[in-house]
Order: sequence, then structure tokens, then C-alpha cells
Amino acid sequence: MAGAKNHDFHILPPSPWPMLTSLAALWLATGGLMWMKDANHGMWVFLSGLAATLFCMASWWVAVVREAKAGDHTPVVQLHLRYGMILFIASEVMFFVGWFWAWFDFALFPVALQVSGEHASVVEVVQNAVATFPPKGMEVLNAFELPLLNTFILLLSGTTVTWAHHGLIHNQRGGAMKGLWGAIGVGENDVVKKGLWLTIILGLIFSCIQAYEYAHAPFVFGKSNYSSAFYMATGFHGFHVIVGTIFLMVCLLRAYQGDFTPRQHFGFEAAAWYWHFVDVVWLFLFVVVYVWGSAGAPVHG
Repeated sequence: MAGAKNHDFHILPPSPWPMLTSLAALWLATGGLMWMKDANHGMWVFLSGLAATLFCMASWWVAVVREAKAGDHTPVVQLHLRYGMILFIASEVMFFVGWFWAWFDFALFPVALQVSGEHASVVEVVQNAVATFPPKGMEVLNAFELPLLNTFILLLSGTTVTWAHHGLIHNQRGGAMKGLWGAIGVGENDVVKKGLWLTIILGLIFSCIQAYEYAHAPFVFGKSNYSSAFYMATGFHGFHVIVGTIFLMVCLLRAYQGDFTPRQHFGFEAAAWYWHFVDVVWLFLFVVVYVWGSAGAPVHG
């Protein structure tokens, strides 16, 4: 692959991954529809489409990393990569706007529902019934126990990833160090690796606490508009935390390989942006879903 020229732009060989990823995503969506419609082999079409999509995504990202190592990410290319990441995060914002919209719709204009049907899959509106949100008698999670703890964890993780980013910009990567940090190859003044390690650990703790919360929640998905909106909003956020944690793990691996420099580290910067986005969404979820949306309902436990 050709290296950077004297100007700020040059043409790279055409990449097959954008087209292949699009086809794999179509394959995945088709399989999902077949599975939901109970079509023959729908589950296997979905799973094979998922595997193909993940393979294409990973291959595409590997190609981008190779381009960066080859010096192909000139200042102009890095600027456009930033534009792309900003637009991606903007699309994610609108994704969560949909779930918040549904939550506010249910909370401000509640309707009385009852679940009927042989497999509890049919929801009917109860006429002339007094509607409340959350539904009358439903127990909710205490916002000031595990959800508050997770809020502190994510806020702390936002601080540690910012610390790592600051260390990278100022090239704070020192020599050998004894003890636990030295055992995992972290230098005495290596702020980048320390910050990334701490952020990843905090992200994993957050996911474990949320899994424990789901396992002990007093309500299940699909039994009411409250429970459905709750699990969709918080569940998709939890998925984004897992994705962001994997993103940071890749950055940590690249940091050990010496891929980042104070002048060229967009991969790390993109991961930090994404993690801060996850933090901000959680703050809205904590206030709107756990505190405001559950006010007045009996607390579980």
C-alpha cells in the first residue's frame, strides 16, 4: 500500500469492505425478518448473516488500522474520519431519541393495558380504566441503589479515559515499573495504558452490575408498556457500553503495539468520543427512567 505523499491527499486502492459489509447487513436483516416470521431456517440465516457482518466489520477496521500504520491517514483524511465519527454519533443520538420519545409518550399519556391471549402475546386497551405510569401495583427498582452506583462508575470512567487521552496528547509514557502495573507492561508514567486499563475495568463492572440488576428486577420484558420501554432503553444502552468497552480494548492493544502518537491517534479519540456519548446517555436514562419515570411507585426490596 502506498505511503503518504508530499500533499495532504492521495488515492488508495478501492476497498471491497464497504460493499461486502452492506451485503452482509442485508443478509442479517433478511434472516432477522425470516426468524421473526417463523420461516424455515430463519434462525440460521440470521446467525450466518450476523457472522458475516461481524467478519466484514472486523476486516474493514483492520484495513483502516493498516492504512494508519502505513501513513495514509494524512491531516485531511483524519479530518474526514472525524466528520464520519461525528455523524455516526449523531445517528446514535437519534436512535436513543426514539426510545426516550416512547418513554415520555407512555409516561405523559398512559393507557390502561392488559395482556391476553394463549401465550400472553396480545395486548388490549382496557376501556374506562384509570391509567397510571408505572402501572398500578408495579414495583420498580430503587434509583438510588445500583443505578446510582452505576452512574458514579460511568462518570469515573469518563474521567479515566480523558486522563488517558490527555496523557497521549502530552506523550506521558514512562519507563518500566514494578508491581501490578509492571506485570501487565505498564510504565511508571504511562498514563495512556493506566487510563485505558481503568476505563475498561470500570466498563466491565458497569455491565456486571446491570446484568445483576436485570436478574433481580421485579418485572419482566413485555408485560407492560413500562417494562418494555425500560428494558429497550436501558438494554440498548448496556449494549453500547459493551461495544464501547470492546472499542477501548482494541485501543489498549494498539497502545501496547505503539500505534498511537501525539499527532496521530484518531482511533483512540473516536473511542473516547463514543465513551463520553455513552456516559451522557446514561445520565439522561438515570434521571428520566430511574428517577422521574418511576416516581410514586412502590420500590422493590
